[in-house]
Amino acid sequence: MVLLRRLLGDELRRQRLRQHRTLREVSSAARVSLGYLSEVERGQKEASSELLSSICTALEVPLSVVMRGVSNELAVAERAAAPALAVAPVTGVDERAERVAADLVAADIAPDAADVVASAA
Repeated sequence: MVLLRRLLGDELRRQRLRQHRTLREVSSAARVSLGYLSEVERGQKEASSELLSSICTALEVPLSVVMRGVSNELAVAERAAAPALAVAPVTGVDERAERVAADLVAADIAPDAADVVASAA
């Protein structure tokens, strides 16, 4: 079984090591104890969203980048653990997404395509 906290810790450690920073430097900048940060990186402690935000800020890495790395590693682990499930199509997702999009447009709360493109740039 894949533990999300372990994948998250691995990704945080990867990000820290890419910057050639020590646990002490990041823990100080994040205002978290060195021991606790070490436990998070080793997957022994679950990090709260507030703690993750603080660590990512200290690393100067967006939380979305960290979560994308975790998501990619989770996908690899899932494919290795259950190859049949990894390629099985998820039914009904496209239909639900289309209904939600139609509801947003009908309620006039969907963003304009130009806004989406501008925010992505």
